[in-house]
Amino acid sequence: MGVKEIPMGKKPGVRSQKSGVRKCVSKEEHLKQVRSNMGDCKLCRLHKGRTHLVFGVGSANAKLMFIGEGPGRDEDLKGEPFVGRAGQLLTKIIEAMGYKRSDVYIANVVKCRPPENRNPEPDEIETCIPFLKKQIEIIAPKAIICLGKFAAQSVLNTGEPITRLRGKMGEYDDIPVMPTYHPAYLLRNPDAKKQVWEDVKKVMKILK
Repeated sequence: MGVKEIPMGKKPGVRSQKSGVRKCVSKEEHLKQVRSNMGDCKLCRLHKGRTHLVFGVGSANAKLMFIGEGPGRDEDLKGEPFVGRAGQLLTKIIEAMGYKRSDVYIANVVKCRPPENRNPEPDEIETCIPFLKKQIEIIAPKAIICLGKFAAQSVLNTGEPITRLRGKMGEYDDIPVMPTYHPAYLLRNPDAKKQVWEDVKKVMKILK
């Protein structure tokens, strides 16, 4: 019919300047590049009191992503999110869902510890959240669980209190988002664990 070749289109990846050959870049490499681009970040005042910048941890191919508000003392010292008492409770929730901690991805809205574990300020969130959005974009999870007020409000771009948000499925860039209580809140209010588990079960249905 006179057709000698069929254009296949471009494959996703990065083109080498030297060879011109297009290389496939994994999600892990993309995340490492974002972290590398942050460097010794000093874009907001939170950097002044930090020990480590806490970027995120877990599988870059995770179907489920957990988002908290910011690192605490234990997280700041170790450089990993949710490793203190609240983190231990989160790990139990993850395991109760049938996953290992390494199966999911865990990150925070702000990557540096607010002094004395205070709430992050609006300008601090505004400065740091582009990095979180990039993490979400790269991982492209099937569902997100936002832990606490600041995570839920930041991801869903709302001013509604967590008491109104929790249990109601929202959406971020076509990804289902479940706001629920922070594990630290559950340590102070054990009776709320039942509500969180109800929220988690709704996410489990989506993932199945």
